[in-house]
Amino acid sequence: MPLHIGDLAPPFTLPDTQGEPVTLADFHGNRVVLYFYPRDNTPGCTKEAIAFRDAYSAFQDQNIVVLGVSTDDAKSHEKFVNKFDLPFPLLSDAGGKVAETYDSYGLKKFMGKEYLGISRNTFVISPDGRIEKIYKKVKPENHIAQLLQDLV
Repeated sequence: MPLHIGDLAPPFTLPDTQGEPVTLADFHGNRVVLYFYPRDNTPGCTKEAIAFRDAYSAFQDQNIVVLGVSTDDAKSHEKFVNKFDLPFPLLSDAGGKVAETYDSYGLKKFMGKEYLGISRNTFVISPDGRIEKIYKKVKPENHIAQLLQDLV
């Protein structure tokens, strides 16, 4: 069932790069940018992660938490974080269950093949835990600039 602006954000607990559980409730009282991306170390996902990294201080200045989610495991995330010096947590959603609750996991097509995977979507969650903004099928090139413009 698709999420709408004003809905309560679905709760989740996912492991970070160290295998430590991260829960949405941990950030209650903060605005959260929750972004779903298909795979570590792929061109679009790398571009998006680097853009978040480069703008991270602007998010911090606004007390906004950034969380990235894909189906990659903690080891893959750790390599990705270290390779690109990412200052925010990447969470492992094995099987895509959390992505599914955020309407960000399903059938995709690439070069004539169909497969299940994560869609590049971003959700802004308000300090009281409600969906504030939804960005579907974002383009990494201009997404972070648009987010900052909308949030600041």
